[in-house]
Amino acid sequence: MKLTLYYAPLTCATVPYITLTEAGAEFEVRNVNTRKGGNRTPEFLALNPKHKVPVLIIDGEPLTENVAIQIWIHRHFPAAKLLPADPQEEIKAISLMAFCGSGIHPHLTPNARPQNYCDLPGSEESVKRVANKLLFEDLKVVDDLLAGREWFFPHFTACDAYFYWCFMRATTFKLDLAAFGNCQAHYERMKRRPSVQKVLAHEKKVQEEFAKAA
Repeated sequence: MKLTLYYAPLTCATVPYITLTEAGAEFEVRNVNTRKGGNRTPEFLALNPKHKVPVLIIDGEPLTENVAIQIWIHRHFPAAKLLPADPQEEIKAISLMAFCGSGIHPHLTPNARPQNYCDLPGSEESVKRVANKLLFEDLKVVDDLLAGREWFFPHFTACDAYFYWCFMRATTFKLDLAAFGNCQAHYERMKRRPSVQKVLAHEKKVQEEFAKAA
């Protein structure tokens, strides 16, 4: 089986990079410079017309959307236990990943691209303020889920990788996240995992390469 992950720095393509590494999968990484439109080239759009990363190419066939990718990795690398074994707990884990993808993620994006949400001149700070109110509500939900826990389930799962990226992205916007102590503790635990250290090293290298090419 040949696996190729299309990845871009700071994006949620970090999530499958972590879980593929945790699974011990062999995979090639193709770095996409989204700032220079690398996700809108004819070649990339042929793989994913939604012009988004991650894309996981599996023996030549593209798979998109993080929740689907995580389920695929879990099914093909079951020894990694990326989802809980109990069916009811597995469904809860998929639900939590869906919340990361459809709840938290959309409330992060306005911090990076507020102009995509309102084109009125001078509206950027208002867009961010409203989005961050919703983001903080999301983080409070997760902070409560993590109370007294090391991971979301009795062992590390793909949910931890997905939320790690969400919280990491929030830290890049210089928001006051002090109220979310359980999320912060989870974030620090995740940073100690070899899989996270690997993707962070890769991210730094790619960012340096992209900066030189600018």
